Amino acid sequence: MKTHPRSKLSVCLLLFTMLAGSAARAQDKPPASAPPGAPEASAPGFVYLVRTDLRDVLGGPVHWDSRQWGQFGIAMAGIGASALLDSTIRDHERNRHSHTADQVAKDFEQFGEAGAFGVMGTFYVVGLASNDARARSVGADGLIASVISGAIIAPVLKFAVGRVRPRDTEKTFELHPFSGNSSFPSGHTTEAFTVASVISTQYPAVWVRVVTYGSAALVGYARIHHQAHFFSDVTAGAVLGTATGLAVVHRNEEERRKYVLMPVVGPHGEPGVGVALSF
Repeated sequence: MKTHPRSKLSVCLLLFTMLAGSAARAQDKPPASAPPGAPEASAPGFVYLVRTDLRDVLGGPVHWDSRQWGQFGIAMAGIGASALLDSTIRDHERNRHSHTADQVAKDFEQFGEAGAFGVMGTFYVVGLASNDARARSVGADGLIASVISGAIIAPVLKFAVGRVRPRDTEKTFELHPFSGNSSFPSGHTTEAFTVASVISTQYPAVWVRVVTYGSAALVGYARIHHQAHFFSDVTAGAVLGTATGLAVVHRNEEERRKYVLMPVVGPHGEPGVGVALSF
């Protein structure tokens, strides 16, 4: 009996979201920022986090030090080096149409669009149902990082660079800035690595990293296989998504540690709640 393609996609999405949801419960040990017995940090408002992240993440390069600019230079060199393989990989995938390769590409491509938001939604719902602040943070941070990387930075780069997609040209570096061509960087890969970096930062177990980054890499492979992007487009998307996800998580964790609710006892044994402020 033949399985309908939509059913296969649904099974794939369900499997990934189940893994994502189980990650929210798999870590018995709290993260380093919240050791056992420590008071629970009060959650800053979502709008406040969005405003803070837009300001600090997008404006971050203004305040980078020499080490951070060095890391940026290494990332740019890596993207440039990957471009040397653009033609070879494009030609190889153009002629490769095995059932396995086609199916893997088809099943995982969705995790660079709607599937990614399904994963983030799963974490947030699990966090609400189990009163797990870390799982809720994955959903919130993933959404904010996705807006910054996928709805702001990537579209601006796509429009400015104007690289023609491999399916539409025989060249590898056909650029028409501000023309509507949008091959560089890969938006699907950007989104997939954004979500992967958020999840794996909050849940750094090896198996979580393998599942998240492995799935994100397969999204990039799908875009190359479908002749939507060159290898360097996918590499740039992976760098952009990972960097944005890490920046948002680390920035928001700083905000969440600023205000901490803790139980206090009055002079006559009266219970109460105190607020510890960090500066």
